[in-house]
Amino acid sequence: MTGTVYKSTGSWYWVKSNQILYKCRIKGKFRIKGIKSTNPIAVGDKVDFDLETKNNEETGVISNIHERDNYIVRKSVNLSKQTHVIAANIDQVFLLITINNPPTFTTFIDRFLVTTEAYSIKTILVFNKIDSYEIEQRAEVLYLKDIYEKIGYQCIEVSATKDINVDTIKNQMTGKVSMFAGHSGVGKTTLVNAIEPGLDLKTKEISEQYKQGKHTTTFAEMFDLSFDARIIDTPGIKGFGVVDMEKDELGDYFPEFFALKQDCKFNNCIHINEPKCAVKDALEEDKISWSRYKSYMQILEGEEEHYRTDIWE
Repeated sequence: MTGTVYKSTGSWYWVKSNQILYKCRIKGKFRIKGIKSTNPIAVGDKVDFDLETKNNEETGVISNIHERDNYIVRKSVNLSKQTHVIAANIDQVFLLITINNPPTFTTFIDRFLVTTEAYSIKTILVFNKIDSYEIEQRAEVLYLKDIYEKIGYQCIEVSATKDINVDTIKNQMTGKVSMFAGHSGVGKTTLVNAIEPGLDLKTKEISEQYKQGKHTTTFAEMFDLSFDARIIDTPGIKGFGVVDMEKDELGDYFPEFFALKQDCKFNNCIHINEPKCAVKDALEEDKISWSRYKSYMQILEGEEEHYRTDIWE
């Protein structure tokens, strides 16, 4: 049988085939294939499986993983040499951003976008909770929108609780597999419930002590929606380690750098100290955002994303 992985808990996988969910496990050989990922199979994967009955319980055994169209991957939080595939075969990602409740920093946004650019996954930036912002936070939203819209990323201002632009998100999801991502507490689950109230996913309040979100989604999970759409809800991501980027290709995943690359004196320019660098010239002329260049340099130098470990779970 062939089906799509809808949920993974690490040892068991729920695979949907012909509208039926089957509880499946994987053959041991998948664990020793040299896959560096902590999870050889991810939500969204197409798999082949065989059914077997033991102790009057019918379960499946996954025997093959189909080739992925794309996937989104990050470094594992505690196992720096290993990677974690968040989801596979995605049409688009909605990255939820909040200004102060909790804060989403540009370093996180940029690392996420570099990864989705590398794997050719369309990403839409969703500025959530806009109904709760004072003048300063509202100005920050407009500032960030200006940075990312100039590069070519679509930005949508949303309030899941006040039903602002929820239909805009819904329309863009129709006919597609969409993944929702962002820090814990940015309102992913609340937005999903606003889009499809029947799902009734669990939400938790923001911790006032640290302005952090509490994890409500433990594992990535796919849901079929009532309007010809599928959504992958993901656990809150605290940090985003970029995986397997060569120094001379990193700039290609910053669209505004890539657009200028042909004007650099050297075709292998990495935009640091090289003479007649079009990217550095544009930076000095404020045609490129300094925050984007700072993110680029941090990734290039192999720095981990800076965040307070006492804040994110």
